[in-house]
Order: sequence, then C-alpha cells, then structure tokens
Amino acid sequence: MNETHDLTLELKRLIIDTLELEDITPGDIEPDAPLFGDGLGLDSIDALELGLALQKRYGIKLDAEAEETHRHFASLNTLQSLVETRRVD
Repeated sequence: MNETHDLTLELKRLIIDTLELEDITPGDIEPDAPLFGDGLGLDSIDALELGLALQKRYGIKLDAEAEETHRHFASLNTLQSLVETRRVD
C-alpha cells in the first residue's frame, strides 16, 4: 500500500470515529463526494469536531471562520490535500 492510500483510509476512520458515524464504513465515504449537505450529510458542529481531531492527530491549526477552511472540508480529497501539506510529524 502506498502512503496516499494509507492516509485516505486513516482520514475515513478519523471521520467515522470522531463523529461516531455508526452506520458508515470507510468504503461508504467517496473521495470526491461532499462531506456536508447532500454528500455525507455533516453539519457545522461536525466540522468543529473534525477540525479538533485534525489538530490533535496531525498538528494542523485551522481558522473555523476562514473561507479557505471551508474549501478544505469540501470532500475527503480536499481534506487529504490539507493534511499532506500542513501536517506536523
């Protein structure tokens, strides 16, 4: 497995575990599908919880009010790009 695939699965599990999505499996989360609204159906509270989880796991600090942050949370792929470029190992 390559590093990108590992991170994809890791992020899917982080979303499921953080938000306690009991009826969702990693395979249910499409990389390009919206995380909010019609896609996975997350809301602003979920975004805050997910932001905190990303900060704890990867050391990524996000400004909840920034338009850029909203773009990062658009889909699993955009979230993955954020982690790849800003994670603190």
